[in-house]
Amino acid sequence: MKKSTLISALSIAFTLLISMGAQAQTFPKMDKSPMDAASYPSSYKVAEKTIKVVYSRPFLNGRSLDKLAPKGEVWRTGANEAAEITFYKTVKFDGKKIAPGTYTLFTIPNGENWTVILSSKLNVWGSYFYKESDDIARMDVPVSSSETSLENFSIAFDEKDGMVHMHMGWGTMRLDVPFAI
Repeated sequence: MKKSTLISALSIAFTLLISMGAQAQTFPKMDKSPMDAASYPSSYKVAEKTIKVVYSRPFLNGRSLDKLAPKGEVWRTGANEAAEITFYKTVKFDGKKIAPGTYTLFTIPNGENWTVILSSKLNVWGSYFYKESDDIARMDVPVSSSETSLENFSIAFDEKDGMVHMHMGWGTMRLDVPFAI
């Protein structure tokens, strides 16, 4: 009797062990364009943020920026899902007051200037269903270049002259998007 109980208990334990191992193998592989977040203030020591952007960081991988973010076409500002920007306080974007909330961040590369768009449409994959009627605000921003090339699309924040600046860069292209707080 004790021997059959022991065998049954070991059989159940073995079955559970195997099934747990099988479930652990169902996780998807790491995305080729991992998600990241940038915020202002950027210090992890400051809990209260003013702005946060969640975006994916595509690689150039020897490809041209013009092929990945074509001139004159609405771009998702990253990879996969369109980037989303959250304002925790009222900000001014090109002089227009933007209420606290989350917005989709689209861009349109236009050569020497890029158009930066805040859209009310959320949870968007790519820019396939972009509609200008969902725009909250737009701003044209001049492009600058850097001697340093960034392999991954990147966003960072800093403050200068009483403004918060969202810096976007990929390859040698750089954008500086100012927000008044």
